[in-house]
Amino acid sequence: MSDVSLRYLLARAGLVEDRIRGLVAHRRADDPSPDDPFRGLYLTEEAVARLLSANPSAPEPEMAQRTAMDREFLTEQGDRERLRLLRLAQASGLSELDVELLVISLVPDLDSRFERLYGYLNDDVTRRRATVGLALELAGQASASAAARARLMPSAPLVERALVLVEDNERPFLTRGLRVPDRVTAHLLGDDAPDSAVAAMLTDVAPDDDMAAHPLSRAIAGGQRLVYLREKVEGMGAACAVAALAATGRSALCVDLALLANEPEPVGLITALCREALLQGAGLIASPVERLAEVAPQALRRLAGLPVPVVIVGTSTWDPGWSQTVPLATDAPTLTVGNRTALWARALAGKGDQVDPAAITAHFILGPGQVSRAVRAASAAAALSDGVMTEEDLRKGARAQNAAGLERLSRRIEPAVGWDDVVLPKATLQQLHDLAGRARHRDLVLTEWRMRPGGGRGHGITALFAGDSGTGKTMSAEVIAGELGLDLYTINLATVVDKYIGETEKNLERIFAEASGVNAVLLFDEADAIFGKRSEVRDAHDRYANIESAYLLQRMETFDGLAILATNLRANIDDAFTRRLDAIIDFPAPDDDLRLALWERCLAPPLPCGDDLDLKFCARAFTLSGGNIRSAAITAAYLAADAGQSIGMTELTAAVQQEYRKLGRLVLEREFGPYLAR
Repeated sequence: MSDVSLRYLLARAGLVEDRIRGLVAHRRADDPSPDDPFRGLYLTEEAVARLLSANPSAPEPEMAQRTAMDREFLTEQGDRERLRLLRLAQASGLSELDVELLVISLVPDLDSRFERLYGYLNDDVTRRRATVGLALELAGQASASAAARARLMPSAPLVERALVLVEDNERPFLTRGLRVPDRVTAHLLGDDAPDSAVAAMLTDVAPDDDMAAHPLSRAIAGGQRLVYLREKVEGMGAACAVAALAATGRSALCVDLALLANEPEPVGLITALCREALLQGAGLIASPVERLAEVAPQALRRLAGLPVPVVIVGTSTWDPGWSQTVPLATDAPTLTVGNRTALWARALAGKGDQVDPAAITAHFILGPGQVSRAVRAASAAAALSDGVMTEEDLRKGARAQNAAGLERLSRRIEPAVGWDDVVLPKATLQQLHDLAGRARHRDLVLTEWRMRPGGGRGHGITALFAGDSGTGKTMSAEVIAGELGLDLYTINLATVVDKYIGETEKNLERIFAEASGVNAVLLFDEADAIFGKRSEVRDAHDRYANIESAYLLQRMETFDGLAILATNLRANIDDAFTRRLDAIIDFPAPDDDLRLALWERCLAPPLPCGDDLDLKFCARAFTLSGGNIRSAAITAAYLAADAGQSIGMTELTAAVQQEYRKLGRLVLEREFGPYLAR
């Protein structure tokens, strides 16, 4: 704070002191017992008579002194903005009388002498602050003036902005006390720390220079007070708003409405936030709007009507019922691949110089705040080793930004397998690589090259994995997730399907809504259970079953993520779904060569294996899928561990026999040959 601002405030307080001195002298001259120590605690006969007599009017305040003082300070400073009192008056729309009343109410917080002086002037030693009547008298206003009294009514700027609090509402209006909140006093004295009541709800959002030229800055500079930004990526709306406010010369107060909605008095906190914005000359950025609209709609209406620039951020379309004020509604900008790479590069500067952000994180759709948190999480993970950030640290940091809401509806799998672990025909493997490439470059192709314009279509990738059980569908989904550095979420059908009409659609909507904010691969296993063919309508059950399928058709069109549908029964999938699929990959049963590769992979070191293993025989004789082979290998390992020896053909054929029984197949001598007796 500049010295001249404090000197100006103290000079204004000095003028109030001069008026107080004059009023005290006036009261003493007309006081029959000025030296009575119990004065103010009772009324004497003389005091009653004096009250009933014509009371001489108090001296008029000398306003010329203040005018001369303003001229002196403004000439000396040359900039009204640096005088905090006058800057606050301009931002809050205060009149000259409002400023006088503010200073009169403030002086007891600047000098404790004024408490006793106000007690004397109030003729009540317990009333040590200015009352409405005393403040009007010191400001040279008649107590019966409706215009003067209106400056301290609830709708007046001083009171509505909570710059002055009118207390003791049960008393008559003129004897109600006036108090300046501590935050206002601290600000006028040079303290810029935010009010502790709202500090916990404020978040830090760094401005992004790439967004400074957004048209939103021109709208705010032109006087647009309420703006609604709809964002698709968390943090993009706030980052755009911060940049827009910075371009207009304003700072930003970013408010977490989810925290605000949990408070018992959200409307009062909105008023405190408005006051903080006025004190700092800032605009308010509030998100997410959906949470506040659901819990405290009256607080949202109050927020939308504040006299400061307010940017509200959400993911849904603006609801006219949220406020009578019509906002400027627009979409937050989307980041191109180049923008995201630059964003990651700035966040990694000096922290991960060995990491190439373009190769690792270009397909992660994260906002600026999420990117910063991801880099901090990666730095913390790197501290567990040698302190050097690796590509895997950065991927984990990025995955850590996923919200936990989807985990309540599905099972999260952190990928632990790669391409070398997959044993599939070359054609199938190539299709999987192509699918991973689609996911990696979808923003470039669909957004920048505009290969999917119009129609409300999403930018998601949807694939169908079709094949018998155990042919590698789930593992392949895990491999693709690992290739992209994403988590795999397997949808639990028990959380989706509901016997009550309409509930299945609601559950699916919750899954898709949560998945839209998560960078992950979504796997619908046994997809034919919910993506099955529509049937001919014969009764109400058929009609509602078809409505469920129709909803899924529409929702898949707008999904922006990567979804994989896995099924053992491809023929049961509705043709309308297959048209909307980006890829259909068939997983055939493995042939002899693939079965041999699977046996070798499942029985590789450090697993102890005997010299009598004949894996070529196993591959040729036992027509098992990859999942069955892996299950048999695990069973053989347990048998060997129980016997305290290495895995031999005895354990392996015993495990295969168990697997045959699980599958309901006969154990025939022609299949097991010489190993059946073992």
